[in-house]
Amino acid sequence: MLLNMYEKFNLLGEAEKLFDKMPERNVVAWTTMISAYCNAKISHKAMEFFILMLREGVRPNMYTFSSILRASDGLLSLRQVHCGIFKFGLESDVFVRSALIDAYAKWGELGYALAVFEEFVTGDLVVWNSIIGAFAQNCESDEALNLFKRMKKAGFPAEQATLTSTLRAVTGLSLLELGRQVHVYVMKYDQDLILNNALLDMYCKCGGLDDARLVFSQMKERDVISWSTMIIGLAQNGFSREALNLFEKMKLSGTGPNYITIVGVLFACSHAGLLEEGWYYFRSMKKIFGIDPGREHYGCMIDLLGRAGKLDDAVRLLHEMNCEPDAVTWRTLLGACKMHKNPDIAIYAAKQILKLEPDDVGTYILLSNIYENSQRWEDAMTLRKTMKERGIRKEPGCSWIEVDKRIHAFIFRDMSHPQIDDIIQELNQLVFKLRGVGYVPDTNFILQDLEGEQKEDSLQYHSEKLAIVLGLMSLPRESVIRIRKNLRICGDCHLFAKLVAKTEKRTIVIRDQVRYHHFQDGTCSCGDYW
Repeated sequence: MLLNMYEKFNLLGEAEKLFDKMPERNVVAWTTMISAYCNAKISHKAMEFFILMLREGVRPNMYTFSSILRASDGLLSLRQVHCGIFKFGLESDVFVRSALIDAYAKWGELGYALAVFEEFVTGDLVVWNSIIGAFAQNCESDEALNLFKRMKKAGFPAEQATLTSTLRAVTGLSLLELGRQVHVYVMKYDQDLILNNALLDMYCKCGGLDDARLVFSQMKERDVISWSTMIIGLAQNGFSREALNLFEKMKLSGTGPNYITIVGVLFACSHAGLLEEGWYYFRSMKKIFGIDPGREHYGCMIDLLGRAGKLDDAVRLLHEMNCEPDAVTWRTLLGACKMHKNPDIAIYAAKQILKLEPDDVGTYILLSNIYENSQRWEDAMTLRKTMKERGIRKEPGCSWIEVDKRIHAFIFRDMSHPQIDDIIQELNQLVFKLRGVGYVPDTNFILQDLEGEQKEDSLQYHSEKLAIVLGLMSLPRESVIRIRKNLRICGDCHLFAKLVAKTEKRTIVIRDQVRYHHFQDGTCSCGDYW
């Protein structure tokens, strides 16, 4: 009992002295010490005690292995502990299996985690929770959802831990309708802060802002994660002013912001062109909230200055950073140079990026576009030659849309979709119609060496355009057309989506690499500022 008290109060030195004086040390005493060091994240001491325990001939039990698995500092030690589990015949124990799955998932070894799960017929929800969580945490959302479906078919009820992992998987795939189905299960439980935060995060990241607002308003308890999630969700979906208003409400509520909250606030400023407000929050974050600016905060400010055309100020701030700028920060500056056609700073930024990431395809493409827009054809050709020699190729644009519970994928220049002929015919008719209301394809967004009509044809078959047309063809008029894209949406597709939303009287939501775009009545939630 005394040993356990020391462990609970984290008095490890006192606990070890008492342990050394004990005339007899049974499995409970050894396990208490091992667990104490695991909880304190002193893994080498936990492993040291485990080895001493075995040498003294004390047989470990399920609780010992559940603890020591957390102390594994690599795959080798994890496999050695796994062998010990077999040696002592504990491989079928529920808690040991669950801990073993968690340990393999921690090191990204999902194949081993699944093998442990499949080894025995699983009759306990703890093990199901572990395997679903393992795949969800490692961004293997499809498999996590498949396991959730298997669990339901096997007759197991979903509980808070299961639903939290399942919501994370749904979030990774941006499947709003599936997320709403999971929400039905959530409603069966008393309000739980962790689960509500996962639900809020899912709606924000799946573009369901009305649902997110409702969940947030009904939360009986909110912590800094709740507020930060909602602020960032509003900012990423183009509701920057609302995000800043919510931040003010957060301060009035007595909840102090953290590092991530301020990132969301500055992101809102940068994506709405709120230069004065951005400077205020950036300069006051240390003074008022005691939060030191980090890379993400500097990145938002450099983005804000760059978008406003204040490239010299952006460069100056970048050099004033209290940490080394990474490739993401330099890439932000490069993007601003593309927007404002400043080849000199662009070349400077690109060189810094390529020092850090020599094969970064995005940098080559942005720089190539800048050269072309500045009519520096020789530099553009030299850059293309370098790309060819290094085997650097642009990642093809890919867009996904869900129709009738099936995910349809479109890749640029890939004509393998079974309905592609009908989609292209419909798209051609739609483009003809849009030309009548002023649509002219913007060929500045083409990287290939194409001329005239060829350039327009290339633009016409961008993946999000094909996905939009399938949505128009397949979804009821009252349904929102929701699309996910792997790259940032180009200016031409952005204009196309606005005009389609207006002429067809539809709502279109596109999630690109950075944010959501909500198109309705000929406007976008980003205010054409992305």
